[in-house]
This record gives sequence, structure tokens and C-alpha cells, in this order.
Amino acid sequence: MTTVEERPAREANPSATAADRPIGFGRIQRKEDPRFVRGKGNYLDDIVLPGMLHGAILRSPMAHGRIVSIDTTEALAHPKVHAVITGTDLEGLNLAWAPTLSADVQAVLATDKVRFQGQEVAFVVAEDRYSARDALELIDVEYEQLDPVIDVRRALDPGAPVVRTDLEGRTDNHIFDWEAGDAAETDAVFAAADVVVKQEMVYPRVHPAPMETCGAIADYEPIDGKLTLYETTQAPHAHRTLFAMVAGIPEHKIRVISPDIGGGFGNKVGIYPGYILAVVGSIVTGKPVKWVEDRSENLMSTSFARDYIMTGEVAATRDGKILAVRTNVLADHGAFNATAQPTKYPAGFFHIFTGSYDLQAAHCKVTGVYTNKAPGGVAYACSFRVTEAVYLVERMVDVLASELGMDPVELRLKNFIKPEQFPYANKTGWEYDSGDYEPTMRLAMQIAGYEDLRREQAEKRARGELMGIGISFFTETVGAGPRKHMDIVGLGMADGAEVRVHPTGKAVVRLSVQSQGQGHETTFAQIVAEELGIPPEDIDVVHGDTDNTPFGLGTYGSRSTPVSGAAVALTSRKVRDKARLIAAAMLETRPEDLEWEKGRWFVKGDPGAGKTIAEIALGAHGTVALPEGVDGNLDAEVTYDPPNLTFPFGAYICVVDIDKGTGKVHVRRFVAVDDCGTRINPMIIEGQIHGGLADGVGMALMEFIGFDEDGNCLGGSFMDYLIPTAMEVPDWETGHTVTPSPHHPIGAKGIGESATVGSPPAVVNAVVDALAPFGLTHMDMPCTPARVWEAMQGRPTPPI
Repeated sequence: MTTVEERPAREANPSATAADRPIGFGRIQRKEDPRFVRGKGNYLDDIVLPGMLHGAILRSPMAHGRIVSIDTTEALAHPKVHAVITGTDLEGLNLAWAPTLSADVQAVLATDKVRFQGQEVAFVVAEDRYSARDALELIDVEYEQLDPVIDVRRALDPGAPVVRTDLEGRTDNHIFDWEAGDAAETDAVFAAADVVVKQEMVYPRVHPAPMETCGAIADYEPIDGKLTLYETTQAPHAHRTLFAMVAGIPEHKIRVISPDIGGGFGNKVGIYPGYILAVVGSIVTGKPVKWVEDRSENLMSTSFARDYIMTGEVAATRDGKILAVRTNVLADHGAFNATAQPTKYPAGFFHIFTGSYDLQAAHCKVTGVYTNKAPGGVAYACSFRVTEAVYLVERMVDVLASELGMDPVELRLKNFIKPEQFPYANKTGWEYDSGDYEPTMRLAMQIAGYEDLRREQAEKRARGELMGIGISFFTETVGAGPRKHMDIVGLGMADGAEVRVHPTGKAVVRLSVQSQGQGHETTFAQIVAEELGIPPEDIDVVHGDTDNTPFGLGTYGSRSTPVSGAAVALTSRKVRDKARLIAAAMLETRPEDLEWEKGRWFVKGDPGAGKTIAEIALGAHGTVALPEGVDGNLDAEVTYDPPNLTFPFGAYICVVDIDKGTGKVHVRRFVAVDDCGTRINPMIIEGQIHGGLADGVGMALMEFIGFDEDGNCLGGSFMDYLIPTAMEVPDWETGHTVTPSPHHPIGAKGIGESATVGSPPAVVNAVVDALAPFGLTHMDMPCTPARVWEAMQGRPTPPI
């Protein structure tokens, strides 16, 4: 069942008890905010340990070059330098190469050659960060420059420079070919179709650019062999396991602490060489070592996102029934294949490129390629390449609408999967859990005043003004699991949760996911409050410390609510069930004679005879004779292995105006209607959506990590890599529908990345729509003023 709503009314009494604040209308303020707004957050660079030293990394100035020699004599002579570590030193420790999240290997420090500008070459440990950076200038490295390969197409040409000469037998830059769908069936549908449209498009390399850059503090204690590692990581438990594998330190002697994080967006999932070098530095010097990168290092060398060249095709009937889609993709993975993707899916969940449409056939092929660029390919505010997939299909639907002369909304409505078809098996093998798409699209049209917008556009075009209306409708796939299908380097995608109610009725919930600003301390407290009736203010949420939380795979791909939220709900229910047994003993009755109302068990037919959760908790720790098999305490633990992914969706409408003289695109309005299933805290949902929409506008109009022909990174600072501010985005107009997930314990689907998935195609579709009078049918991102102006002159847009 789908419920259609516009923005909910704000709660009159935000300090009401949990019983008055059910999930879905609990617009309670975030519990984490008081410390942040008072400047009391505890970020990695705030941590100072006794005797702590500081590390700095010497990075390659070129994209491709053989290392002839490294002379560290002068750096070691610096009076404040305690150690200088090179790749040769790491070879002696068997640490020169480390596994990536894609089961490739990546150089911790370059030994044979450098493979991208910004690659790590040497590590200095000094008494302060300024001395460490000064000492970098004293290291003399002699390089033999090699030709780089930057263009992913050229990288596959015979005779192209080979990036990974370290891999035995490697004679080319090909990483993998991956396919989904039925090629023969798809080809047959295309051959019989009335209309076929084809378009090549680029989703350029962009970067998560979190407010806080990456860093680590390693504190190795040689006496007991324990390593405490403070990290800016989204996956503390996975890092602990991988560090045990890489460094050879027993896992039970490693503690990973992830304090407050200033944004992650996928950038802080992987293990970077700087983390490993901090550990090595601490082992070598016997003191804690802190490493924190600067902004240029973050943009040049940490995990990027996107960088796909996609050729899309759509087959349809003349009256607009979409029959099939197919695509061929070149994926630039940089110098090392370090993408954070499930092992079985090297291209992530790109096979959701079938979108929200009922098709006869589909087929995609993705080819991964090495180039002399920074490695990675993170799940940047999307669930494993879903953003690229949605961008492809939503651009192709607009290309088809232009070919057929149909309104793009009409074309989408004609082809949506119908609600009675759910659960729906798409043509690449995925089962969508639930959906009711038309009401969501209709609500977006209503909020936007769609017909009025089209009339306004016609009037403006008659006057020679450029106004565009862009549509996108997306289905996203999030909540990575079940673990029988999905893992990263052998670690299954399941998550644990623990709930403990103290004798006085206050509670603590421990999570395996890690917040980077999503409001976990509020959201998960609300879930426990809903299940147990304990006020959220009486519930503490603990995360980010492997010694004090259950094992799990961390936060990315919108896993938090779909996976850990389910774990917390189920754990709370186990606590509730245990409370029933204890309450029965306290009330001297049978458990089956008790009935639950939020916060208490009472005797059926006698509501006055009951016990609250607080009373039951005290009884569990007291002298009550407990039933056989009940061990006292009021607590439980669950590891949740999701039966399927969840599939949130949404309808977005973007309105732009373009200045004819400059080509500048002004986003005048943006309407976003999302369906994330059961809504836990609408205020947090809106914040997630607002941030994601800004992200999408930035990617569509300005964000781009570019390279020149020599492999020099052209986006290494915020002077070059532009990100949106409040000046570039409109006041967002939001609405929502509610279609619960049938397999999630509370029906929640996740929202953290939806807006970043749906907004770029809406913006680009709006720009292309505005430029339709010039005969334009496609433009690649970013739609900068220069490129838009060139398009208006009838010239090819400058290459990105």
C-alpha cells in the first residue's frame, strides 16, 4: 500500500514522550547537534596523544615514471625527523603492497614505478607536521618519466603504455568484462523495434570532497602487541580485519576507533596507504603517529567516483512503449582497482540501469580498465554505481521522448512498472521489493504545477528566452546484502546490533555502522523507542569503536537503516520478548496471558495489572525468581542478514533558466518527491535530501576531476574543483509518498543517497530541454557556462 502525502505538519511538542512520537512523525531534534553547534565534536585531528609524532607523505609529481633512486640522507639528518620510510623498507616488512576492496593489490609506497600523480613515494615521521612536511623537500627522488595513458579508450589500444607491469603476465590495461541480462534476447527485440535511439554519454570523474579530509592516528604498544588505531573510517570493523590481514597483528589486539567524522560520502570506506604508514611509523618509532592529509592530497589521491563512458540504446514502439535497453560501458578504475564493490559485482549494481520501467529485455556490458589516474571508484553517495545507471536510463528516456515528440512525463507514465507487478523481477536478475510509481510522479507534477510550467516555457520561447524543464524518475537499490550473495574481500554484508536496558530503565544500543552526519544517534534511538517505549532521550547510541560494538560491514550504499535499522528493530523485539517472560514472573502469571502496549506488558483483561519496561529491567537485575532459561539482565543481540536489497524511488522536476549571453545555468526550482518506505524522522530525511540535491546540482553543473595529456590532475584544489554553495542552489521543494518494504522489519528502505542518484539527470535533462531550440539533444556533464555557450553557437562542446 502506498500513502501519498505532502510535507507533514511540524510536531507541536517536540519534547513529548516516545509514546506520543511514533515513527514517521517524530521530528525530534538531532541528539548529536548540541555538541556540534557548541564546537564540542571530537574529530580525528582534535585527538592528541602523549608523545605523538606526525607523518607526511611524499607524492609523485608525475603520472607515470620509473623510480631510479631515492635518497633520504638529508631528510634523516633533519633534527626533528624520527624516521623516513620508503617502499624498500616496506618490502622488508612484507608491507609494500596491500589488498584493495576489489581483491586487487595497491602499492603502499611505490617501489618499481609511480602510476598516478599524487601516488605515495615516501613517508616522513617528525616531531610536528610542519617539520615532517619540510623534510619532504629534502628527499631526492630520481624518476625516469614514462608515457602516461589517461584516455580510457586509448588504454585498451594495442601498444598503449601498460600501467600494471607489476602483475605477472600483464600486457594490457584490461581489468574485467562483466555482463548482465540476455544479449541474444535483447538483440532480437531491438531488431524488431519501430524506433531505436542511441547516445554516448560521459559521467565524468568527480570526488566526494568531504569537509574533513582523511587521516589516522596509530598507537602501537610493543609490550603487549596492541594497536589502537583512530581513523576517519566508515567501516571500523572491516578495517580491523583487513589490518590484521595486512599487518599481521592478531585481530583481537587491534582496536579501531572512528570518532566524529566530518562527512564521508564513500570517500572513507577504503584503507589508504596513509593509514598503513601511520601504523608502520608507530611500530618503527615506538610512539603514536598522526597522519592527516591536506585538501589537495584528498582530491588528487583518495577515491574518486564515476568516470564512466556509456553508450546507451533504447528500443521502442512508435507510440512510446519502451521494449528494451542495452548499454556498453568503459569504466576507468585508475591505476589500481580499489573500488568498494561486492565481490560478485565488479561493476556494482549497474544492472539497475533498466530503471523504473517494465521491459521485455535488457543487456549491459561493463569493461573495467586501468589508467594513470588515482585509483578507486567509491560508492559516492550512491549504492555501488546506481547513480551512473540511473543517469544513463533517464537521459535515454529523454532522448527517446525527443525522437518521438512526446512529453517526457507522459513517456515515463506510459512505461512505469505497475503496482500489481511487485515484487518485480527486472531483466538483469534483481527483484524490486515494492513500488507504486505513478502517485509519486503525479505528486511531483502537482507540487511543481507542471502544466503551468510548460505554458510558461512556451511563452518564454516565443520571446527567445531559454527555460528548461527536466524530469527524472529513479529506482535505487540499497542496503547491501544478503551476505550469501554479497561480500567485500570475503566479509559478508550483514550487520550486528546490541540493545541493553539498564536496571533504571535507561538503554544503550550498540551499532556496527558508523555515522558521518546522518543522525544515527537520533534515528536508532527512535527505533528502540518505537519498539520498547523508552523515550529517545533515555537511549544512548554507541558506534565507531570496535571494542564496544558488534561486528558489521559499516556505512555506505545507504546500508544504515535498511540493514542496521532492521537489526536494531529485531534486537529491540528480542528484548521485548524477554521482558514478557520476566514480567510474567513478576506478575505471577503466564507469558501468554500478557498483552503489550508501548512501554509495558499488562494482564489481558486487567490493564491495571502490568509492568513497565523500567520496572521489568529492575526486576531482571533484582531478586525476582526468573523463569527457567532466563538468565537475568534485559538485553539482546542480533546479526541481521537482509533477505534482499531495498528499492527506494522518487520523482524529480528541475526548472532552469539559461543566460544567452554567458551560458550560465540558473536552477530556479527543484521539486523532489521521494519514497523511502517507512519514515523514521522526517526532519533528518529532509536534511539528507537537501544535501543530496546540492550534490547532484554540483555534479551536473560544475564538479569535475580532469587531467591534461601528461596526467596532471586539474582538480586538485577548491579553486579548480568547484562545489555548490547556497548561492548556486534553490530553495528545495519536497514531498513524499510511503510504500513500505515488505521484508524490512519496520518497512524502511533508506534515503541517504537517493537525491544524489535522481538529481543529476533532472538537471541535465532541464539544460538539454532549454537548449532544444538550438537542436541540442544531449550534453555531457558538467554543464558549465563555457560548454553551454559553445553549444548555443552550434559548435561542439569543449571536451571534458
